[in-house]
Amino acid sequence: MLVLTRKTDETLVIRNDVRVKVLGVSGNQVKIGIDAPRDVRILRDELLGNDKTKEPAKEVLNKA
Repeated sequence: MLVLTRKTDETLVIRNDVRVKVLGVSGNQVKIGIDAPRDVRILRDELLGNDKTKEPAKEVLNKA
């Protein structure tokens, strides 16, 4: 796992076409913005289902 430190309004780039920007920090919450092509699926980790397999739950995949 790559661990980075970013400040508000700083951005990181993934694969030249996905940008993740720190929009704000309040206490223990971080608000991020993600700019990515429509064909890039972005899911919150808690929606992935079984932690051991890390495969998305079927109901999540069907909605996307």
